[in-house]
Amino acid sequence: MPKETILVFSAHNDDQIIGAGGTLAKYAKQGKEVIVYIFSFGEASHPHFHKEEIIKTRMKELHQADDILCIEKSILLGLKEGDFFNEFTKKKWKQIIVKAIQEKKPTKIFTHSLDDPHPDHKAVNNIILSILKELKYKEELYTFDIWNPFNLRNRNLPKLVSDITETMPMKVQALKYHESQLLALVTMMPSMYARAIVNGLAYGYRYAEKFTKLQ
Repeated sequence: MPKETILVFSAHNDDQIIGAGGTLAKYAKQGKEVIVYIFSFGEASHPHFHKEEIIKTRMKELHQADDILCIEKSILLGLKEGDFFNEFTKKKWKQIIVKAIQEKKPTKIFTHSLDDPHPDHKAVNNIILSILKELKYKEELYTFDIWNPFNLRNRNLPKLVSDITETMPMKVQALKYHESQLLALVTMMPSMYARAIVNGLAYGYRYAEKFTKLQ
């Protein structure tokens, strides 16, 4: 019997950790196949360094994080930050992602919230939701938050609350591997903890992740 598959679509290679790392690790520990599609290498975060070196460093960090979270594999699309729509079409990734969804038949898909102010995060949401609408995807679809403290647009939609008390240490360690993203570590680690604690208190857990269910 094939494994249940979870697909995740993320703009940068630490977003899936910040937004859903504890839940993804939890699913992987349950024997589910977790596959992450990451739209960019994130090389724009270090404009003064050689692109090839930054890509090499960020790929190493990603693989280390995947090992911690027990993620089956992460696939890097290598799109230029700030130009996802044009790059996605030009590099013909749509056909590959459509094929993956049709073959893997994921029971759950996670991606960015449209309320997120980051333009690349919004772009990923628009691209993936457009594909899923075209495919008439009927399974569970969730969005996670990164830079938006509150999800205003879909606040009345159902939620998925995931108890990540056991996998929170894995999530934290996975993010710590992204040493090249020192600013993100400094700014996002405290807010990541705070969100997990607040979600946990609201639902009776020590740490929790909360997602908006679009369908």
